[in-house]
Amino acid sequence: MNKNFLNIYNNLVKLTRNKLLYINKISNESFSDRLIIFLFHFAFFLKVYKNKSNKEEFQKLYDYIFYQIELSIREIGYGDSTVNKKMKEYVNLLYKIIDKVELWEKLKFNEKIVFFSNFLDVTHENTFYIEYFNKYTIYLRKKSFNYFTKEVISHKF
Repeated sequence: MNKNFLNIYNNLVKLTRNKLLYINKISNESFSDRLIIFLFHFAFFLKVYKNKSNKEEFQKLYDYIFYQIELSIREIGYGDSTVNKKMKEYVNLLYKIIDKVELWEKLKFNEKIVFFSNFLDVTHENTFYIEYFNKYTIYLRKKSFNYFTKEVISHKF
């Protein structure tokens, strides 16, 4: 199952590397920005597939993803205490994102704009992320969970 999780992780990373996601930012792109966008992708992924897979498998996927994030933080050169602090921040951040993503269809357009501007350094007028993640959600719904476990895909949506 680790290879499947690795493929899911790598697919989410590939989505996160989309340069269009960083064009509308006010400040320069940073590791933290990339990780936040990764967490957006992961939260929408969880929302779409949570009822299509068993909870135990999803818990293992969640653990695997956060283990990979921890390795990435360590590769940057942070020490143990900083890694623990950062991991706690990112786990809490994911839960804040999931809370909004779970209500995505019920949120008003302005609430979605505020949602993204709270996490990313973008202007309030920016609607790119709303359109992008709406398309991403439709894309996910058209694909099976197993589609993301086979290999790294060239995503088009």
